[in-house]
Amino acid sequence: MRKRIRDYGIIIGKGETGPLNKITDVKGVTVGHTTVDTPDHKTGVTVILPCEDNPFSNKLTAAAYIHNGFGKSLGLVQIEELGTLETPIALTNTLNVGKVHDALVDYMVERCEREGGDGHLHKPGGGRV
Repeated sequence: MRKRIRDYGIIIGKGETGPLNKITDVKGVTVGHTTVDTPDHKTGVTVILPCEDNPFSNKLTAAAYIHNGFGKSLGLVQIEELGTLETPIALTNTLNVGKVHDALVDYMVERCEREGGDGHLHKPGGGRV
């Protein structure tokens, strides 16, 4: 079994861990992963849904910290400026950040439309929800 940092006596933070010591121990948080293996794409993507509610309609308090600035990111400036998270969090390789961003925008537009929208989420190309 793979050891965790806690197994070496290193405790980060002051909060108690959940029963599995995983992000999914937090109520409402779900995580999914898929490997994309097509002739055009060889990658994977992990998506974290931070809550059961629509994060665009019910913004979550958030902050950003960059430990190693080598990767590509989208949305961190907005999080730093507004202090909120409005979408799921997606992790992928550098060359697919744009494609995953587009997929997240499509997902959020469709979700807002399905849930009645609030008139502020814009589709790429200018259409409004």
